[in-house]
Amino acid sequence: MKKIILFLTFIMSLNMQAQERPKLVVGIVVDQMKMEYLYRFADDFSSDGFKRLMHNGYTFHNMHYNYMPTYTAPGHASIYTGATPSTHGIVGNDWFNKSIGKDMYCTDDASVKTIGEGTEKEGAMSPKYLLSTTITDELRMATNFKGKVIGMSLKDRGAILPAGHFANWAFWYSSTGAFISSTFYGSTLPAWVSQFNEEKRYMNYINKGWDLLKPTATYNESLPDDNPYEGKLNKANAPVFPYDLSRIFKEKGADVLRTTPFGNDILAELAMKAIEKEGLGEDDITDFLTVSFSSTDYVGHTFGPRSMELQDTYLRLDQTLSMFLNYLDKTVGKDNYLLFLTADHAGAENPNYLKDNKYNVKNIPSKEIVDAIRKHSNETFGTDLILDYSNFNLFFNKEIIKDKGLELTKVKQSFKDFLMTQEQVKRAYTEEEILASSGADYFLDFISKGYDPKQNGDIVILDKAGYMEYQATGTTHGSPNSYDTHVPLLFYGWKVPKGELHTKKHITQIAPTLSQMLKIPFPNGTESEVLETLFDK
Repeated sequence: MKKIILFLTFIMSLNMQAQERPKLVVGIVVDQMKMEYLYRFADDFSSDGFKRLMHNGYTFHNMHYNYMPTYTAPGHASIYTGATPSTHGIVGNDWFNKSIGKDMYCTDDASVKTIGEGTEKEGAMSPKYLLSTTITDELRMATNFKGKVIGMSLKDRGAILPAGHFANWAFWYSSTGAFISSTFYGSTLPAWVSQFNEEKRYMNYINKGWDLLKPTATYNESLPDDNPYEGKLNKANAPVFPYDLSRIFKEKGADVLRTTPFGNDILAELAMKAIEKEGLGEDDITDFLTVSFSSTDYVGHTFGPRSMELQDTYLRLDQTLSMFLNYLDKTVGKDNYLLFLTADHAGAENPNYLKDNKYNVKNIPSKEIVDAIRKHSNETFGTDLILDYSNFNLFFNKEIIKDKGLELTKVKQSFKDFLMTQEQVKRAYTEEEILASSGADYFLDFISKGYDPKQNGDIVILDKAGYMEYQATGTTHGSPNSYDTHVPLLFYGWKVPKGELHTKKHITQIAPTLSQMLKIPFPNGTESEVLETLFDK
């Protein structure tokens, strides 16, 4: 009898241990999503998508990025490492690296090759430049590499960086309409991915075209369909519904799907297929699926935050999210998965829209800024001392400075003084000032957390709020201002209490919070600050 009791106690102990972690963690990133979209479009959302997460999970209303630049690659890296670019090394999507003296891309890796139906360049990618471990890496190690990790996105960086260094797979969309990967992960695509690609599901959306999901009157939170602040989808005569995607497909190919809501739909289809075919969440060893919806970013850049196109994209994403949540309930089990949803950055209002409404700001093309800087260099020093200007970073050609017998400190001060005379510039900080940051200067603190002295520039420029170095239509992002840093964070599912918080929190708290919930080590670069309210009984 004692042996039976001991045996039953042992079995119960094992079951209790199994319940200490969810069967599946799902990390969702919505590219370029502003928190205010959850408020602005709320009346038109269903009850089973975004609202389901907010009403039945935990909502952080005041979640922010705590560094500059607020771009896609640094955003994804920061979410999953719990660190900022100064630590994890992903300081942009692409950037001029002063250590090697040339441009680089965040996930480039010439040592690997494309697998699947994509160009040689599209698949030569890996996480080699990511200098910190991710929460997904730590889960792999904590489960002795038995827990599966799979990342996916339309963008290579949105798939690769969240999945980390030890992922089983990462998949991203190619110009052919197929999802591809690289030999970093394996020698051939899994059979189910190849089958998915052979079905050419993107053509279902291309042939259908893009019209409004709901009656036109529903879109009263947006500007009129044809307005001067929108760009055009390929060579459309005007940015108005409906869009003939078949015609654009003949000119542009499968890439057109990116700048429509349907890029999100096909990614959700791939995510559900991965859960089915890879058996994610089937046993008590926790798996992790990272999904980054990129179409919101493409649509936002092209049409802007006040467009009907953007609103329609979010209304459709709400439906897609509802379908995905129902699928998780059915396959993994309602109480067996932990899900979070956030964004890699937000986005600015179009400056011409602001100006037309009497706010004294404007759009300044990057070429104008570079031309002005080079003119100052030639007029002051008799030569062009500029090696590169990109991502708000100014790099000097130190060989020319040395050959001309110039003092670098004085050169930096000259350019800093000049930059401060420019209409759009709020601050200009030298490398020395950035590395000496104490955190007392609000803006300098943002810049120092996004700055790697081995890669970044000699001077970093901060534009005034509302100004934008971009084209006249659509929008962009990258600043430390709240319109670029304020993103949603929704936790839902396994052991997540219902609630909400309006206290300001930082994006780098997500990964260490997951570590504490899963009872695994922190990513090695994180500051380890957690979202304590998720642990309240």
